Amino acid sequence: MTQEDRQSNVVQEAETRPLRRPEWLKVQLKTSGDFKELKNIMRQGNLHTVCEEAKCPNIYECWFHRTATFMILGEICTRACRFCAVTSGKPTELDLAEPERVAEAVVQMGLRHVVITSVARDDLADGGASIFAQCIKKVRMASPECAVEVLIPDFMGNRDALQLVMDAHPDILNHNIETVERLSDRVRSKAKYARTLELLQRAHEMHPSIPTKSSIMLGVGETWDEILVTLDDLRKVDVSILTIGQYLQPTRKHLSVEKYYTPEEFAELKKEGLQRGFKHVESGPLVRSSYHAHEQASDVIAQSSEAR
Repeated sequence: MTQEDRQSNVVQEAETRPLRRPEWLKVQLKTSGDFKELKNIMRQGNLHTVCEEAKCPNIYECWFHRTATFMILGEICTRACRFCAVTSGKPTELDLAEPERVAEAVVQMGLRHVVITSVARDDLADGGASIFAQCIKKVRMASPECAVEVLIPDFMGNRDALQLVMDAHPDILNHNIETVERLSDRVRSKAKYARTLELLQRAHEMHPSIPTKSSIMLGVGETWDEILVTLDDLRKVDVSILTIGQYLQPTRKHLSVEKYYTPEEFAELKKEGLQRGFKHVESGPLVRSSYHAHEQASDVIAQSSEAR
């Protein structure tokens, strides 16, 4: 092998080798008594959290603040997005008693803010919207002081399904755009960039008093200008709350990280978001859709009250 061939191999290996995770993305594990208590409650209720299923790096902090994200409609998703660690395949039967168990867990855990999300259930006519609505109602009855945020799938564009959820009056309606338009089909499964914007716009039109929220993850090949265009698109449909975080590859089968953004770049994007009129922006390497969800809700509700 010539010197030129050896140099060529080194270059090829460097191009395929995963990027080294920077220091600012390291999380200190804190398995306190509170954390173990909440985990036991989840297991006893046969419930799932996206905090665990999606390997969220903020699980310890959020649970410490009594904020948790329940994942309803089972643990098997009908889609296979290339960024997501949730198991995909053919779902099991629908659990009609799940809303009651979610409400009971909210009370037992003493939650102040609950986020309810789900796997995609494209096998169901309403995509699981009726179960979302029941969860909101049951939590309201069991724990009136707990804020209820829902992070919903797109229901394949089913307007009636969205109406069902909105009429249950969640405190916040969240649906993630995930990435820029150019990369949407590559990153997401079945979900469409335009459909996401349409859902968020419809939600706002159905109940203008309910804040809408969306999230974008960075590091999958987007450009800075494309990020700003996405922020503009979300503001055009009156999204109030924006979260921006770093994509982290859950397994080698998933999309590779193409760039790690610095804390300074995330700070700059927060400024860009606030300048565009978002009422609250969470932007940082470890930010996820539900990160500091209790603070986001309090901030936006306070601003809405001041405006009235």
